[in-house]
Amino acid sequence: MLFNSIDFAVFLPLVFLIHWGLGRSFKAQNAFLLLASMVFYGWWDWRYLGLVGFSALVDYVVGLRLFRTAGSGRRKLWLALSLTSNLGLLGFFKYFDFFLSSFNEAFTLLGRPLDFGTLGIVLPVGISFYTFQTLSYTIDIYRRQLEPVRDPVAFGAFILFFPQLVAGPIERAANLLPQFMGPRTFAIGKARDGLRQVLWGLFKKVVIADTCAQYVNLVYADPEAHAGSTLLLATVLFAFQIYGDFSGYSDIAIGTARLLGFDLMRNFAYPYFSRDIGEFWRRWHISLSTWFRDYLYIPLGGSRGSRAMQVRNALIVFTVSGFWHGANWTFLAWGLLNGLYFVPLVLARGRGTGSAIVAQGRPFPSGTELRGMATTFLLTVLAWVAFRADSLGDALTIYGTMASSSLFEFPLVRDPRGMAIAGSCIAFMLLLEWWNRERQYGLQLDAVTARPVRLLCYYATVFMLFAFAPMDSGQFIYFQF
Repeated sequence: MLFNSIDFAVFLPLVFLIHWGLGRSFKAQNAFLLLASMVFYGWWDWRYLGLVGFSALVDYVVGLRLFRTAGSGRRKLWLALSLTSNLGLLGFFKYFDFFLSSFNEAFTLLGRPLDFGTLGIVLPVGISFYTFQTLSYTIDIYRRQLEPVRDPVAFGAFILFFPQLVAGPIERAANLLPQFMGPRTFAIGKARDGLRQVLWGLFKKVVIADTCAQYVNLVYADPEAHAGSTLLLATVLFAFQIYGDFSGYSDIAIGTARLLGFDLMRNFAYPYFSRDIGEFWRRWHISLSTWFRDYLYIPLGGSRGSRAMQVRNALIVFTVSGFWHGANWTFLAWGLLNGLYFVPLVLARGRGTGSAIVAQGRPFPSGTELRGMATTFLLTVLAWVAFRADSLGDALTIYGTMASSSLFEFPLVRDPRGMAIAGSCIAFMLLLEWWNRERQYGLQLDAVTARPVRLLCYYATVFMLFAFAPMDSGQFIYFQF
């Protein structure tokens, strides 16, 4: 079920009313949310509910056994069972066909063609997200940082919680699971804030992302037919498409959870206002970045050891992060490129800008901050080429064309009106997010005392949502990961 669908527009109010209609019986609410989440996920394909259920069952049992087991060797065996089960399923469904086809291609290049047929495996929606969520639960118990939950309904509701099941945020049990273990009280202020964040997320997805996608898809479908300027414009629009698409999903998920009395972690913190690559990755897909930091980067040694080891650790994390996104060499290249961007910060002993809000307390950035934001955005845009291209060959073609004299030609614009609408909506989004960069999301206007200003922003968002949304709003990009 898509957040931007009529089905969800009917589903959410029903869930909201029934959930709060159950009163203060949080166990009844948990049972209902578990059932509603199964309906939500099964709406796509009910057969894959078994995979989510299997992962939940394995980690529920493993969590209990880890907590009761004292011996180091036996505890490692239980952890290995969780890792093998979860990563085994993820690897099979996400990468089996990819590696098999790559194996065939490698032998073909060597003059010994092979024809091992692929299985045509359909990737279950959200498998990368819920796999990492369940793994963090068992790893934290193994590290004795968390006690297991003994209520299977609460645990199932935590794993399958529909707002963030298929595209995050990737929640930690220490944050979300306790919210299932006690009564939840309805608060009108919290519900209003949730609705505002849902509205902002829908605007970013349906207006920004889907409008940009029309031009991006046209250009990237045949990159050899376009000039460097057209390819650059399409890539800039893709930067806003993927941001609007993914952060829009996160806003809808967080707002929906808030309507039900839950607080999810923030997943985006205005990443395009970052002043260096390190800051960008502290603000983009925060739940995944912190997951890799805690469960891969730090165990590898983190920022300890020699400078060479620190560079190695950073490159491993970025490469694995790229491959997490999909079974294509383009994602691997994208991750590695971002890792190379990050290396100078490692060599400079991590001297970046930190996480302080840009131009905090000031209406405008300084010249240094503006140069840092422009440079970081340009590097990010160049990396998005590898992410968006259909193949490494296409990515190299795009880079080569963008480096040619055709970069200085006037870009192809077949629909000037549509381009003007896209540019205006992007400007509106950036203006609100800059204005509210010290708050959680762009439409969080509670601190604005002038009521007419708040209403103007709300009405403008709703107007653009209905006036400029494409008729064929598509699924979210990160559903494929």
